[in-house]
Amino acid sequence: MLIKSLRKIAASALVLGLVWACPVVEGQNPSPPPPSDPSQGTQGKAPIIRSNVEEVIVPVTVKDRSGNLVVDLKKDDFRVLEDNVEQKITDFKTDPFPVSMIVLIDNDLGRKDQDQVEPSLVSIVAGMATTDEAFICRFDQYFHEGKGFTRDQDKLVTELQRTVLTSHSSTPPSGDPFGGPTINNAPAPGAPPFDTQSMLAIKGQPTKALDDAVYSAAMLLKDRDSKKRRKIILLISDGQNGAKFNTHKYDEVLAELLRQSITVYSVATGSEYFNRKFTRLSKYSHDTGGDIFYGAKQDSFSDFYARITEEARNQYTLTYSPRNDRKVDYHTIEVRVRREGLTVLARQGYYGGTFAEGTR
Repeated sequence: MLIKSLRKIAASALVLGLVWACPVVEGQNPSPPPPSDPSQGTQGKAPIIRSNVEEVIVPVTVKDRSGNLVVDLKKDDFRVLEDNVEQKITDFKTDPFPVSMIVLIDNDLGRKDQDQVEPSLVSIVAGMATTDEAFICRFDQYFHEGKGFTRDQDKLVTELQRTVLTSHSSTPPSGDPFGGPTINNAPAPGAPPFDTQSMLAIKGQPTKALDDAVYSAAMLLKDRDSKKRRKIILLISDGQNGAKFNTHKYDEVLAELLRQSITVYSVATGSEYFNRKFTRLSKYSHDTGGDIFYGAKQDSFSDFYARITEEARNQYTLTYSPRNDRKVDYHTIEVRVRREGLTVLARQGYYGGTFAEGTR
């Protein structure tokens, strides 16, 4: 009986997926709800065995003051703290990983930004390795899926060449902008006529649902293998986000990104560097351990795409076995380097600290 229980615990530990982690960004900690305690069983029910995460895997990017990747660090150059408790790094790798990438393109840019972004899109393929895969998607008020993941670079080039951005919000994929009954993309008999312009310009507020788009992109990455691939979202946008048009809040989307080990890299369109409208792009990038680039010229976009895939593919990979309290589901992570003057990019935390299983 004891041997069966031990085997069951070991098997359960193996089921846990790869967990990526990151440093805490001050003032940006997500506030997950406290998990329920499954150990409080009731009389007559099977006892509960709590099993902890055996390993935490932390992809880390390190840059110098000029923004160049630092590639000569060793295991002893790093320190990792989980929930402010220092951890012992048990494994250290510098091997490159293939990338699974959602290219998420803003479909509702201003004319000037649109003219810069659209011809640059083909150059995304130039930064990809033959083992990388990409899925092209667009968003405005709605999320528009492309043709699926592919490693065929010729197909990607063709799809990107045919990507035409608009300068206004489109109708949903079903053809109905409001979810009402339609026939051949027109209102059904007896239904009120579409008044798209008035509905999409409520008090001049942005109509784009950026949070929903990032969430939908995360769902497309859900089945990609985090143990073998870097999962990233390349988000190209002006940062406008209509709060009333999103069904998913920021904290909910961030939690999903962290659970799935997805990193967001943002390319902000427009020449107003660090403008307040870029806050959402910056938060998604920093909170997931990614990066943000500010583009003002077409040539700069092409350079950013190559740098993003290079960063994602060539990260340090740190592994440790957690040593602190495992009774909560969310854990903060901080990665430090002993060399001065360097910038460390990694996730600020992860979910999945414990799980419970009944025994017979």
